Amino acid sequence: MTILGLDVGDRRIGVAVSDELGYTAQGIGTIQRRGLDDDISELKRLSADYAFQEIVVGLPKNLDGTIGTQAQKVLDFVAKLQGKFYNLPIVTWDERFSSQAADRALEEAGLHWRKRKLHIDKLAAVCILQNYLDYKDIKAKREEGDGSEPAK
Repeated sequence: MTILGLDVGDRRIGVAVSDELGYTAQGIGTIQRRGLDDDISELKRLSADYAFQEIVVGLPKNLDGTIGTQAQKVLDFVAKLQGKFYNLPIVTWDERFSSQAADRALEEAGLHWRKRKLHIDKLAAVCILQNYLDYKDIKAKREEGDGSEPAK
């Protein structure tokens, strides 16, 4: 089951997809935001290319766990997505520190800040999706009775 992961920002949407088994996330690109209709059209094209069955959208909560301005924008975007992808489950996932983790990984890889800027949204989407996949895996193992606790 392929899952789409999104890191939604004001100017760009980072995009990642899972492998069919749901073990790993791979970054596939960035969508430049030009308006809701264009964003939806691009996601529909990706749906045709990757046949994903679920969408995970990073929710940028405040450090104290509350919903701030940017998180509300993401929730509004998710509500509009649900109207267009009504047959797919759309899940929000706490993405606190995903962009910082992505930036740190790119810095450690030796990329100059200008090049990091080109890849950070895609890598943040990978972090969001991979965290979600890991959670689902732990949760499934726990439900099978191995006793491990899911960490969210």
